[in-house]
Amino acid sequence: MSTNPLIKTTEELDEMSRQIRRDIINMLAISQTGHSGGPLGMADIFTAMYFNKLNIDNTDLDKEDRDYFFVSIGHIAPVWYATLARRGFMELDELKTLRKINGRLQGHPASPKGHGAPGVEIASGSLGQGLSIAVGMAIGLRMDGRKNHVYCINGDGELQEGQIWEAIMTAAHHNVDNLTMIVDRNHCQIDNRTENVLKLEPIPDKFKAFGWNVLEMDGHNMKQILDTIEEAKSFKGKPTVIIAETFMGKGVSFMEDNYKWHGVPPSVEQALVALSELEVTKYGDFHEIKEKAEA
Repeated sequence: MSTNPLIKTTEELDEMSRQIRRDIINMLAISQTGHSGGPLGMADIFTAMYFNKLNIDNTDLDKEDRDYFFVSIGHIAPVWYATLARRGFMELDELKTLRKINGRLQGHPASPKGHGAPGVEIASGSLGQGLSIAVGMAIGLRMDGRKNHVYCINGDGELQEGQIWEAIMTAAHHNVDNLTMIVDRNHCQIDNRTENVLKLEPIPDKFKAFGWNVLEMDGHNMKQILDTIEEAKSFKGKPTVIIAETFMGKGVSFMEDNYKWHGVPPSVEQALVALSELEVTKYGDFHEIKEKAEA
């Protein structure tokens, strides 16, 4: 049994997601390296998954019937680390070590076997690889007669990778209905708006043409997130994709919906402004950014 209980109400989940956004800002202000926009935009979905939906146990990382959770867009690691810490997989104080040499919380996540964070199944590789791994895991679990569910988080810019569509075809061909793909549709990537780099729409129609069940949701509406994830898991006969409309930098006015915050951290001064916009929660910050941790 987990030592960190699940959260049932949308109000409490919203408060936790706000705390995780505060943690992200604090981590990045200390490290002065890392990605801001994507992690802030995915805080609500990660909160819903780890505090309400995922069948996981922070005291038993290899739990036989656990859900598998893959993050193909490894650069959003700060939101994953903050969520894992708040869920009890590691001490909150370890968040100070983001991107530190010899630390477990590197810029792209690694598994515990690779001296990475507890709760991470595999190291993230180049963009586009994560869904292939998730499809393989889902097929393997089904071949073994196991009921585990597999989730994979992908970015919308990542859909520009050819390997993604090979995995999408494979999942549909094998009717991999124990797989749910969640696309972070924030319309931003490191160089520009996604549609200015390489047009993606119509995304729902493309997935339908490839044989997938398609759901859409507001990635910042907690009730809608919970309901949509539940609907995806219960659907049988096809793999399901959830296209989650989100805003990069959500919760911080000067970052929100701005692709230029994809891969840069806030300064300490900017972080203080960001924290002033993200209301203080009952959970409490793990440190004061004014006292930057030494390497």
